[in-house]
Amino acid sequence: MIEENVPSFEDLSLAPDVFKVIKEVGYETPTPIQAQSIPPLLAGRDLLGQAQTGTGKTAAFSLPLLSRLNPKLKAPQILVLTPTRELALQVAEAMQTYARHLQGFQVLPVYGGQNYSQQLRQLQRGVQAVVGTPGRIQDHLNRGTLKLDKLSCVVVDEADEMLKMGFIDDVEQILEFAPKERQTALFSATMPKEVLKVARRHLQDPVEIRIKSKTSTVETISQYFWQVKGLHKLDALTRILEAEEIDGMLIFVRTKVATVELAEKLEARGFSSAALNGDMTQMLREKTVERLKDGSLDIVVATDVAARGLDVKRISHVVNYDIPYDTEAYIHRIGRTGRAGREGKAILFVAPRERRMLGAIERATRQPIKPMALPSRKDITNRRIGLFKEKIAEAMESQELEFFEELIDQYQSEYDIGHRKIAATLAYLLQKERPLQPDERFADEIRVERSERERGPDRGRKTGDEQMQTYRIEVGRMHGVEPGNIVGAISNEGKINSRDIGRIKLFDSFSLVDLPKNLSPEVLHKLKSVWVCDEQLQISPDRGTDTDKPAYRRQFAKGKPSDRRGFKPAGRKAPFAKRGAKKNRK
Repeated sequence: MIEENVPSFEDLSLAPDVFKVIKEVGYETPTPIQAQSIPPLLAGRDLLGQAQTGTGKTAAFSLPLLSRLNPKLKAPQILVLTPTRELALQVAEAMQTYARHLQGFQVLPVYGGQNYSQQLRQLQRGVQAVVGTPGRIQDHLNRGTLKLDKLSCVVVDEADEMLKMGFIDDVEQILEFAPKERQTALFSATMPKEVLKVARRHLQDPVEIRIKSKTSTVETISQYFWQVKGLHKLDALTRILEAEEIDGMLIFVRTKVATVELAEKLEARGFSSAALNGDMTQMLREKTVERLKDGSLDIVVATDVAARGLDVKRISHVVNYDIPYDTEAYIHRIGRTGRAGREGKAILFVAPRERRMLGAIERATRQPIKPMALPSRKDITNRRIGLFKEKIAEAMESQELEFFEELIDQYQSEYDIGHRKIAATLAYLLQKERPLQPDERFADEIRVERSERERGPDRGRKTGDEQMQTYRIEVGRMHGVEPGNIVGAISNEGKINSRDIGRIKLFDSFSLVDLPKNLSPEVLHKLKSVWVCDEQLQISPDRGTDTDKPAYRRQFAKGKPSDRRGFKPAGRKAPFAKRGAKKNRK
């Protein structure tokens, strides 16, 4: 049963370096699955947990296992089995975040479709955690490239999905191959008999946890999502702010630092915005909320913790700029709008690898979340023109204009210019700081997609322009990046005209982009720390790596090794076949 009095993270005895991250990311109260899973996992107990996707399972097992991990031991101590590549990447990314203060910690996502050489290099360097799909884990065990002799814990995530996808036998073989003296945790949204059989065979006296996810539907809230594609999220948000009829808006991000950074960027673009986070004094937080209530502030950028209990009736929009870690947080977030029977709108930004969480949110809220198209340049122009006309009408009705009428008549007679020309000039002077027609930044997405089609799949790396230089950035296909994300980030943060950004080549873990040679050290330094698809660019001049070699290009053109189960290299016996032989002799 779920306890009514949920403990705080301070009560859970996590390692200090792990608990420090909890405070940094803004977690306040554990979700039910976290509150009930962390103590037994910290104590070394086996665990059988039933909980839906999006309830915070990843933190439920990552936080205690990382607290028990020895970062000085360069060998796999944690193995997490996931049914899909996308989930493997999500879990690996979350573990890397939670372990950011564990010096020397490395986690490796392992899945089919990624080349073996990259995985082999990282395994040889030494990693403490491996997260992967069963087929590719089996391949590495068969090859002898993944050693489990130092393994302390195995986690089977989404076991019912493993069953549906035909991986449950592979999971059992991996569990049999793992050391006998180990901790095992198995999580599943449902508990079909096949999954329970696996649990009974491989878990020793497990703690059993069953979580019923709370659902909440607010019929007055319209929910939409935008697939992060082709544009930087800041540009997408700007379009929404320009085109929507907004009274007050609450924007959610994951970190305290991000609240300040995003609020400042929105202020620079002419929007009345402020940050709201736990580092602010109580007085300043209250003042920010009061400004939002009285209309002197339109946008608040907040973390989940800072927005708890926030009740401001004029909030018409909630934007999930960063997708929440669990479905309960999403429900709390969008509940800040649609108050007192008023209509509200919730918008969720979703990166390609976050689509799984989108599905979990739809199941939890029992409402479909509709895809939305961003406003076009024409939409923005029409909206600005409409507001400009309203401003003219308001001034005509409320102001004494006789003095100005005489001034215009005087100017016309002196220079023999018609009223239409004078009015157009005055309109330009009034709007030149914020033109009625948006600049060409709004056309970046179309231009990037067109240039990609013109270049073809493999354009090589020669710039064809002596004024350009090829740079390497540490974000690629495996992170969900697209050329438009790169253009938007470099253009906005580096103040580089999008027309000066040359050809872009995407690889799995990095990308190459052609930029002007004369970039200043200050610009390059700033671009190093820019985030795209949750990865820092870490930009550097390309040193002529083997990406120019034909064999390398063919490898990416033809694809990579598939996630084949039962693969056995010539001249090496497969451990799984060997174990099966022993069973048959019995």
